[in-house]
Amino acid sequence: MLKAFPMTEAGSCKWNILIRLLVGLVVFLPEGIQKFLFPALLGGGRFAKIGMPYPDLLAQFVGFTEIACGLLIVIGLFARVAAIPLIAIMLVAIASTKIPILLGHDFLIFHAPRLSRYGFWSMQHEARNDFCMLLGSFYLLLTGAGRWSFDHWLKRMKSRQ
Repeated sequence: MLKAFPMTEAGSCKWNILIRLLVGLVVFLPEGIQKFLFPALLGGGRFAKIGMPYPDLLAQFVGFTEIACGLLIVIGLFARVAAIPLIAIMLVAIASTKIPILLGHDFLIFHAPRLSRYGFWSMQHEARNDFCMLLGSFYLLLTGAGRWSFDHWLKRMKSRQ
């Protein structure tokens, strides 16, 4: 596993549960569920509106990934691995929805939404949650799930053998 930023037992790693709850429970799990509950607004319909290829299929794949990885992050099981697809999702979300706002016009295959303003500050406002989720996911990739997690419990069980 990654050991980029190892934390001591008494370090802040035990508080990673707060980041896990924010990333998994507050954002990715409900966003994934909503892609299935409201497909026209947040699933395939939204993906088609911004110019994604195969919008219905892609929305279901992203929704399932957000639910599965969100749950893994919440319980702290394979949290570093689960963070990787979430980082990819956020990078695509930023490129497909926020770069057109920054530029004020379509970008590659992605369509700019109709807004009252465009440019850096408009993009920054629209992307604040995306950037938080991207950085939260990167944090979990680098540090792991922390002390209060199944990952930590499995590590302890393995060390006892």
